[in-house]
Amino acid sequence: MPPTVHLLENDYWQIGILPETGASVAFGRVRQDGKWHDVLRPTDTADYDNPSKCASFVLIPWSNRIRDARFRFRGVEHQLKPSSGDGTASHGDTRRRIWQVESAGQERISLSFDSTAHTSMNFPWQFAAAVVYELDGPDFEITLSLKNIDTEAFPGGMGHHPYFVRTDDVQLELPVDWQYEMVNSLPTGGAVPLDPGLDFRTLRPLNDVATLDHLFRGRQGDKPARIVYPDRQLEIQIASDPIFEHLIAFAPEGKPFFAVEPVTNANDGFNLYEQGIAGNGVFVLEPGEEQRASIHLRVAP
Repeated sequence: MPPTVHLLENDYWQIGILPETGASVAFGRVRQDGKWHDVLRPTDTADYDNPSKCASFVLIPWSNRIRDARFRFRGVEHQLKPSSGDGTASHGDTRRRIWQVESAGQERISLSFDSTAHTSMNFPWQFAAAVVYELDGPDFEITLSLKNIDTEAFPGGMGHHPYFVRTDDVQLELPVDWQYEMVNSLPTGGAVPLDPGLDFRTLRPLNDVATLDHLFRGRQGDKPARIVYPDRQLEIQIASDPIFEHLIAFAPEGKPFFAVEPVTNANDGFNLYEQGIAGNGVFVLEPGEEQRASIHLRVAP
């Protein structure tokens, strides 16, 4: 049987949630002229069990890649299992696992994850996580939490990975002042001033660049990222709590989608943290400590 889809709906949004597929998002639609239109990349029903093909998915207990699936924390080396073709450990270790539904309604669903209930976790410590998806008028709110239920401290990170529908006229604004120089999607050091060719601090067509696969930081206060579809007269704003200090933009050439990902830590953040590189975005949770924060996708006037 295909995974169960829980539907959230109000006057602005129609969202499908897949608890059995890592609490991923199957689709995200907005209402225009009395009809629903996809703004998040829709998932083919045959792929509802594949988070990589979903509209968006949870990144916990770290976001993006860990170089060679290996890192050191407080002097101790930890080897993980590579989960990507490039040999990295990628996108945390909850998106391919079943989450538990704690409560569910028309405009809100709360899901939880406990690593002790799963075998062969690709993380050295025990943790609990939660995600709440909620519709509040024009806002689609995603609240993530990560809690240390181990007896030792551990490094952590989190985020969400929304893919958006790409059109020929779509425009993008990213209010960030810094970028990372990277090789194979991994930083070579700390953040540096923004390259003019990657400067999306004012609204500009996404097609101005052939491809995007970049990591940014240095947010301009609480200004949201903006995605504008001029022909559809539609704007989506992405706002997030300050802990999501990094933003990943991914727009592969020739594909009908792109991603704008609010995340806490930089790519390979655990290794950057151990190397003492500032601004890596990794947070450390002591036993019993929890980090919670929210991301908002907003249909703007």
